[in-house]
Amino acid sequence: MSNNIFKNKKSGFIKYLMILILFGIFGLAGFILLSSQFEQNKPEISVKDKIYWNFKTKLNIKLTDESGIKYYRITYHDGEKSIELNSEVLSGINKKIIVEVSTPKLDMFYKSKNVYLEVEVVDNSKWNFFDGNKNTKKVNLIIDIKKPIASVINNTRYIRRGGSALIIVKVEDINLKEAYISFNEKMKFKLIPFYKDNYFVSLIAWDVNIEEFHRVNLIAIDYAKNTTITKIPLYTQRLKLKKDTINIPKRFIEEVSSDVLEQSGEKISVDLEQRFIDQNELLRAKNIAFLKTLGTTKMDMSEIDNFNIRTFRRLRGSSTAASFGERRSYYYDNEKIDEAWHLGMDWASVKRAAIRTSNKGVVILNQYLGIYGNAIVIDHGMGLASLYAHTSSSDVTIGEVVNPKQKIANTGSTGAVLGDHLHFGILVQGSEVNPLEWMDKNWIKNNITKIISQAKKTIDKK
Repeated sequence: MSNNIFKNKKSGFIKYLMILILFGIFGLAGFILLSSQFEQNKPEISVKDKIYWNFKTKLNIKLTDESGIKYYRITYHDGEKSIELNSEVLSGINKKIIVEVSTPKLDMFYKSKNVYLEVEVVDNSKWNFFDGNKNTKKVNLIIDIKKPIASVINNTRYIRRGGSALIIVKVEDINLKEAYISFNEKMKFKLIPFYKDNYFVSLIAWDVNIEEFHRVNLIAIDYAKNTTITKIPLYTQRLKLKKDTINIPKRFIEEVSSDVLEQSGEKISVDLEQRFIDQNELLRAKNIAFLKTLGTTKMDMSEIDNFNIRTFRRLRGSSTAASFGERRSYYYDNEKIDEAWHLGMDWASVKRAAIRTSNKGVVILNQYLGIYGNAIVIDHGMGLASLYAHTSSSDVTIGEVVNPKQKIANTGSTGAVLGDHLHFGILVQGSEVNPLEWMDKNWIKNNITKIISQAKKTIDKK
C-alpha cells in the first residue's frame, strides 16, 4: 500500500512539473511574441525602385525600424563587378537614419546598362535567434552624366515691360524631365512642340509688376538632375507709364464694391475704406492669379507649325477710356488708400454694344470673375488668349470654337465699374500684356511670323 501511495505522489509531481513546464513554455512563447525586443517586422527601406543618377547629386536612402537599425550595407552591381559603397554597424537605438550613398569609383570610359544597388539592412530585434530581422531591396540605376542639349534657334530681338516676346529653341535629352523659359527666375513659361521633334516655341511676357529686367533663360533638366541653362539674347525697351488719380465716391464702395465682393463670396467689411481695399487689392490679386492658372492649364499644347494670327481690332465705333500700363492711385476722403495697374484697354461705345472676335479660338472661360465682372477668355494657341470683361450678355459657351468677326457678347457694366464699356486684354500664358502690340500689324510680322519663318529655315538646314 505504501508503494501505491509513493507511486501516486510521484505521478502527481510529474504532472505538476509538466504543467509548470508547459506554462513556462507558453509564457516564454508569449513573452517572445509580445515583447518589443522580439518584434518581427522587417526594417523599411525608403527609396524608389528606379533612380536616375549623375554621380554628382546626393543620393539618399532612408532606413527605419521600430527596434532600431543595427547594420546596413549598400552594394553597387553592374553585372561585371560588385562594389561596396556604404556599410556600418550602429550602436544605440537608431530608429531612423538617412544614408548618403557614396559614388562608386569608375574609369572615365565606363559604360554599363544593367546597373543596380543592393540595399541590406538588419535591425536590433532579438528575433530569428538574436540575429534580427533582415530586409533587402534592389534599386535599378540609370547612370546619366550628360547634360541636356538646350540651344536657342531664334527669338524676338526686343521685349518691353508689359510686353511679349517669342522664343524658339531646341531641347534634347533621352531622359528629359522638364524644360521651360525662366524670366528673372520669377516666372516660368511652358514650351510648346514646334515644327519638328525636339524643337519648341514659347511666348513669354514681361509682367508689368516686374520693374527690372535681369535675365531670360532656357532651362532643361533631366531625371538625373543634369541641368543646362542657356541665356536668351533679348534687348529691352521702355514702357511709357501713365499715372492716374482716381477719387472713389462713397456710392461706388456701397454699391459696386459691395456687390462685387458679395458675388465673389468674400466678406464685406463694415469699414468702407477696407471694403474698397478688399475689392480692389485682395480680390484683384485673386482674379489675376486665377487668370494665370487658367492660361497655363487650359492653353492648347498642340504642335505649332504656322501661327497665322491677325491683328486684334478695337471695339467698333468706340473711344479709348483707359490704356494698358496706367498706374492708378485711389483716393477716398482726400487720402490715398490704394494703388493698382490697369492691365488692358477700356473701350466705350453705346450701351450693350456688340463684341466681336478678331481671331479664331476656343472659349476657355465664360463666367463671373470678380473685378472683371462677366468675362470671356478665348485661347488662340501658342499660349496666346484674349480677354473680354464687364460683359452684359454672352453668346458663346466653354469649349466652343469661335471664328473671326463672330459676335460673342455685349458690353456691360458688370464687375468693378460704373459705366458700360469693354475691358479688352491679351494674355500670354495667363499674364496680361500690352494689347497694343497685338493690334499692330508690323509688330506681329517682325516679332512673331518672321521669327517663326526664319526658325523653320534654320531647322531645315540642320
